[in-house]
Amino acid sequence: MAHQVDDIRTVALVGHEVAGKTSLADALLFKAKAVERRGSVEDGSSVSDFDEEEKKHKYSIDSSLLNFDYQGKRVYLIDTPGKPDFIGQALGGLNPVDTAIVVISATAGIQVNTRRMFNEAGKRNLARMIVINKLDSENVHFDDLLKVIRDTFGKACVLLNAPLNVGPGFSGVVSVLTPPASPPADCKVDLAAARSLLLDAIVEADESLMEKYLSEGDVSTDELTAAFPKALAAGTVIPILCTAAKKDKDLGVEELLEAIIKDTPSPTTATRHKGMKGTGDKAQEVVIEPSVTGEFVGQVFKTISDKFVGSLSYFRVLSGKATPEQTLISLRTGHGHRASGFLLIQGKANKPITQAIPGDIIAVAKVEDLHIGDTVALNTNAPKLPVPKYPTPMYGLAVEPKARGDEQKISGSLHKIADEDPTFKMTRDAQTKELVITGTSQIHLDIVQKRLKARYDLEIITHEPKVAYRETLTAMAEAEYQHKKQSGGRGQYGKVHFRVYPLKDLGIKSEEELLEKFANKSKFEKMRSAHYDPTYNFAFIDHIVGGTVPINFIPAVEKGCKEVLDQGALAGYRMQDVAVELFFGKYHDVDSSEAAFKTAARMCFKKAFREARPVLLEPIVHMEVTLPTKYTGDILKDLNGKRARVEDQDSLPGDLAVIKAIAPLAEMTRYAAQLGSITQGQGSYTMEFSHYDIVPANVQQQIVSKTKMSEEEEE
Repeated sequence: MAHQVDDIRTVALVGHEVAGKTSLADALLFKAKAVERRGSVEDGSSVSDFDEEEKKHKYSIDSSLLNFDYQGKRVYLIDTPGKPDFIGQALGGLNPVDTAIVVISATAGIQVNTRRMFNEAGKRNLARMIVINKLDSENVHFDDLLKVIRDTFGKACVLLNAPLNVGPGFSGVVSVLTPPASPPADCKVDLAAARSLLLDAIVEADESLMEKYLSEGDVSTDELTAAFPKALAAGTVIPILCTAAKKDKDLGVEELLEAIIKDTPSPTTATRHKGMKGTGDKAQEVVIEPSVTGEFVGQVFKTISDKFVGSLSYFRVLSGKATPEQTLISLRTGHGHRASGFLLIQGKANKPITQAIPGDIIAVAKVEDLHIGDTVALNTNAPKLPVPKYPTPMYGLAVEPKARGDEQKISGSLHKIADEDPTFKMTRDAQTKELVITGTSQIHLDIVQKRLKARYDLEIITHEPKVAYRETLTAMAEAEYQHKKQSGGRGQYGKVHFRVYPLKDLGIKSEEELLEKFANKSKFEKMRSAHYDPTYNFAFIDHIVGGTVPINFIPAVEKGCKEVLDQGALAGYRMQDVAVELFFGKYHDVDSSEAAFKTAARMCFKKAFREARPVLLEPIVHMEVTLPTKYTGDILKDLNGKRARVEDQDSLPGDLAVIKAIAPLAEMTRYAAQLGSITQGQGSYTMEFSHYDIVPANVQQQIVSKTKMSEEEEE
């Protein structure tokens, strides 16, 4: 590669659906002469939307990596989906870039994903630009939209260029930073006023310019142009550019291209990444410098399973230089991987390259054990980057293969899709034995089903799964159980006495905290040991005195208790937040065995649990509903009927309202359709797991009565 680190720009196009991000990406590639023919979403020739489902639906499903060279600069461009259903891919597209370009439809304005992606880019300290696209559409109210943008995202949002007419008469843009001496007649923006706002935002990032501006009342255009990239990187200016990415004209696209090249930060001027170097007490946070001579560090942000190439792992190089011949080490596993080569990606196409330097975004093929978030390096002592966080998927379906004999095939196929998509999960429910897939929405899981058929020739049957309730207790209780069986020859004998305790509100997350807050000599005077399982927030305390249960049988008692955790004792759901104290027992010199004590422990645990005021816990989700103000009353009434609790309610620019609430997942599994019906399709929402909470008594009674437990006393 001929380019240097300072020549690299990394940019993601983000925003809500139908804002025209993919058309804009195709237009940028064509303007930069990276492709001979301009791609089009409409006719299925887009370089970015190349998946068959994307062509069919005419919207993006996955993030897509593109690249082009322009005026001596290398640009890596990531086009992201706008549908909230595919938020995982959109968030993943922000992780390897230094600049986020938030694309807004001139007619639809700011929508739920516009807000979310703007804020997510801010959390990552990315430089941000705003593009108002589709300015050639009917019913464009530019002044109103500009006001809404500034009201919503702040005074840093200022015009970098202004439209010449809007609507079908839109004919191009004029610079606000370097306006013509005589404003064009068809420019409806007050360029002098717009430039004043732009100037204020730029000088805010430079103290010397600010002093000059305050003392002299103006700053030269050359000084502003030189200071602009610094202000953009610092976030004091969020430039707004105007476009109409339309195949026959692509108005404003060249100006956007120029802004990307000249103004967006390079790896050397962008916010630095940080990683942890060392382990244990010696671990320390270090800043990763984007130097070619530095230690090689990269991070995987995307993986795909390609039917022709095999597995592809995409990563951004943050420091150092590497060649395909070198062995890449995953700091998650410590294992080394020899790649078959480094690939430069252009949508679905790729070509081999000979090296990668800081800022490069490339892929390696046929490396099976690289996952999203993995740090790759050339030695195991390199800094390790934090794994990005993604929303917890909450929309679930129980699945089974349509054809007999596909049971093994379904698990492997779903695992491959889960590796690609951090908002898709698969689990096997221990109580129901159901294989459950979870995603962000019905649309999300529909796409998964279609990909199973297209990639693996696998069809599945789906149905609504049981809600993943949990069981816990709210009081201390005591029980004993004797397991005794004699059927000729050696018998079975074991007796245990338990006390059970609730741990729900103690904030225990580790064995150290268990010993500090609960299982200690002040509470259990002659305690011999305490073990903790963070998965269940479960503690087992050995408080045997005088050898009433021989020490060699204690592990069997603990194992018996743990076997009950997945079975439940109230309604067959997994237990959590429980401590068991073994404080007395009896044994027989001949008939006692590990199996006998394990059985006694299981039965005693269930008996004690049922005496300790057991309750069901249900998953609670945090919701944020955005809707036209006129539907607020109807939505609040509907949420109230779903046992939701409204936490906040606010007005948004554009006659919109946002309602923040927490609600039981059981009431919200089909909320998308209900919200669409109430708001005539104009409402949208996000939903993320919050916590588990106690089910109301009347609801619990209904759930328990419906649950048919086939509990047989084990002997």
